[in-house]
Amino acid sequence: MSGKRSIFEEVDSKEVVQTSAVGSIDRTRRGARGAVRIWLMLLFVMVMAMIAVGGLTRLTDSGLSITEWKPVTGALPPLDAATWESEFAKYKEIPEYQLQNKGMTLSEFKAIYWWEWGHRQLGRTIGLVWALGFLGFAVTRSIPPGWTGRLLFVGALGGVQGAIGWWMVASGLTGEMLDVASYRLATHLGLAFVILGFIAWYVFELGREPRDLLQARRGGEKKLFGMSTGLLHFAFLQILLGALVAGIDAGRNYPDWPMMAGSWTPPDMLSLEPVWRNFFENDGTVQFIHRMSGYLLFIFGVVVFLKGRKSAYPKTRGAFTVVFAMLVLQMLLGIVTVMHSSPWYLAILHQVGAVALWVLILRARFMSRYPVSTSVREGL
Repeated sequence: MSGKRSIFEEVDSKEVVQTSAVGSIDRTRRGARGAVRIWLMLLFVMVMAMIAVGGLTRLTDSGLSITEWKPVTGALPPLDAATWESEFAKYKEIPEYQLQNKGMTLSEFKAIYWWEWGHRQLGRTIGLVWALGFLGFAVTRSIPPGWTGRLLFVGALGGVQGAIGWWMVASGLTGEMLDVASYRLATHLGLAFVILGFIAWYVFELGREPRDLLQARRGGEKKLFGMSTGLLHFAFLQILLGALVAGIDAGRNYPDWPMMAGSWTPPDMLSLEPVWRNFFENDGTVQFIHRMSGYLLFIFGVVVFLKGRKSAYPKTRGAFTVVFAMLVLQMLLGIVTVMHSSPWYLAILHQVGAVALWVLILRARFMSRYPVSTSVREGL
């Protein structure tokens, strides 16, 4: 039995180690959290680039130039004149060429072919970076505890995205379609944002220690988290509606604002039969819905911003302020884009703005769930 100790007696170093070792979180193997986070950040940048390149591929009408899906052998572009002629001959068989681009020269075909090939090649590269990174961390047993399933999930989503990409392209290869089906384009773009969102969230989580996140969650602001979740879903809906606009080039018509062809509503909103087609194929109706949804999103964004400004945490307040600033900028970009009939440079800037807004909302949502505590001095 040990004797009594003076309150000034130094504690034995071994006892300190044992005391500090308590707590299940501290006892677990950390894994290469920093390295995994950098890898995910690289994937994040590549997916962002993929969204931008995909938008430019659509804006240059290049998406249907490659009429076959060859995930492996398609990585090699045509290397001789005969192969180029073969690819051009396949393109001549689809409606886009016959109804819109008849008489196109081989050099003009090459220009759109390279856009689509680059888009697909970037997708393959993203898949390769994911596979090599995951296998490398798995072999070296560097994956943090509890993260294997999450990282596999990101890879699985990427594989599904490739299949949906072909499903989208296939819709424009038959019938009288001059472009891909707008609802398939919306599905493809929507999944890209889902993938980007999960990667961003994982990057945020890996940026802080598990013990810190556990403690921070106890101080989380549930109502603000719920409102930011609603804003995230609303922004996602607006992104899908924007894809429907892009899919039928609806942004190039009705360049007046806030009116549409001199009226508050566009003419012939329900002129197509059956009626449901108007919500996907009527350019005036689709653009009108996108505008109205944008106004409602902005109003709800103001409500969430005001709630966020009441947060007890300075960094959380700052995160919601940045979201609101980006929301204002994105709305102005949308108006300017429509008023100039959606030139490619404004259209792609508006799409990149959607990516920025999406990620900033995710960041603010993360901060409301895992707030960063600051001292009184730091909060001043």
